[in-house]
Amino acid sequence: MTVAAARRLRNGAVCFVGIGLPSTAANLARLTHAPRVCLIYESGTIGAKPSVLPLSIGDGELATSADTVVSTPEVFRYYLQGGRVDVGFLGAAQIDRFANINTTVIGSYGKPKTRLPGAGGAPEIAALAGEVLIIMQQSARAFVKQLDFVTSAGFLDGGDARERAGLAGRGPAAVITDLCIFQPDPVTRELTVESIHPGVERATIEAATGWPVRYVAQVRSTDPPSSAELTTLRELLRRTARAHASGEIRQSQRA
Repeated sequence: MTVAAARRLRNGAVCFVGIGLPSTAANLARLTHAPRVCLIYESGTIGAKPSVLPLSIGDGELATSADTVVSTPEVFRYYLQGGRVDVGFLGAAQIDRFANINTTVIGSYGKPKTRLPGAGGAPEIAALAGEVLIIMQQSARAFVKQLDFVTSAGFLDGGDARERAGLAGRGPAAVITDLCIFQPDPVTRELTVESIHPGVERATIEAATGWPVRYVAQVRSTDPPSSAELTTLRELLRRTARAHASGEIRQSQRA
């Protein structure tokens, strides 16, 4: 999933990237095929080149490795609203068939079952970035027929709804999961499977999706990760584990 998502980020692109899986994929792209990608984080770091994955947008690793640091209002006003961001890279807790995402609550807003991290900059990124890439684990709980809360707009209710709403960006270009890759249908804008990861069956995808799954006419098999991509990703994760004293380090200390 991470490798497939990283491959979608082209060299030289300006990418507004979220923490978590989006940051992992974007930095893998930077360390492999896209060394000239410019990573922007919400805290104001421009051209960040972290040696380990950041814990949050406020991680000092982002500031010390960046080309420059600006204010958060400048990131949103000058870069994002100014049309200077090519790609927004986002994650989500829930997504629907038109790639609208929820990162706010599970259950009713007034009395939620789970309070999620919230919107942050995702609504603006989803609305204004040139295009959006979404990466998330696929399950029937996450890929739902009806969102509990619409945090960030994908294609709203489909068709030309996004354009009618006046959203400047083109919207989601792909949703990359641990099972497959979706792309929006060019007319209806419904998410449609265009690539299935090796070893995954259609029945597995359908069981992990809360709406009837559609497929493109010629579904391809996702190219498996290369040895170089896997080595780079594993080294990045190992460096991050050491730097953040993760479970791997604590376990060795207990031993």
